[in-house]
Amino acid sequence: MTTTLAFDVYGTLIDTHGMIQALEREIGERATAFSHAWREKQLEYAFRRGLMQNYRDFGVCTAQALDFTCARFGLDLDAARREALLGLYQHLPAFADAGTGLEQAGRAGFRLYAFSNGSATAVTRLLDHAGLGGYFEGIVSTDELCSFKPNPAVYSYFLRRAEATGDQAWLISSNPFDVIGAISAGMRGAWIRRSPDALFDPWEIEPSLTLEGLAPLAGAITGLGRRGVE
Repeated sequence: MTTTLAFDVYGTLIDTHGMIQALEREIGERATAFSHAWREKQLEYAFRRGLMQNYRDFGVCTAQALDFTCARFGLDLDAARREALLGLYQHLPAFADAGTGLEQAGRAGFRLYAFSNGSATAVTRLLDHAGLGGYFEGIVSTDELCSFKPNPAVYSYFLRRAEATGDQAWLISSNPFDVIGAISAGMRGAWIRRSPDALFDPWEIEPSLTLEGLAPLAGAITGLGRRGVE
């Protein structure tokens, strides 16, 4: 059976901190800290809503996280500036290695899917804007299940949608919680360590593969297959 690769989108293919220059115009030298706080709160809200079974889509989590972060940093945005920042989240840039990594994975014969907490509409728009939309057989959104990663149900849902089995499916993500969630649900997981400062959670679950970027991904997975690594 052909190996299936499920690519996380936000933070793995798309740089969620790609709006720092725009944020600098709003908040100056605190822009990087603001961007990281916004991202952390966005994920926290998704986790909380998933656990509470009080679902709102990822766009709502993003908007509410922005409001929280503005309050935390004392940034008073009018409606137009708030909407402008949220609009930028739909046009974030791809990481420099994303196109190369996807192209090589496709040439290696893998089946490629985008698998995201974002809605299918938002993810399609984002990937197309970044020039990555043409690489995928499909987009699978957790929105279709009204939940978020790392709920084990969403990984099972991905496998059903992709008509794949866990031993032949990989989750590719820069987010440790996502890799752990996928492996816990029976998939394999490649952690893309986007920053030398990034740490993987010290749990009993470790990545099947750790890489510094997407360019070597296809070769690394192919090499594991040739060696018969389980």
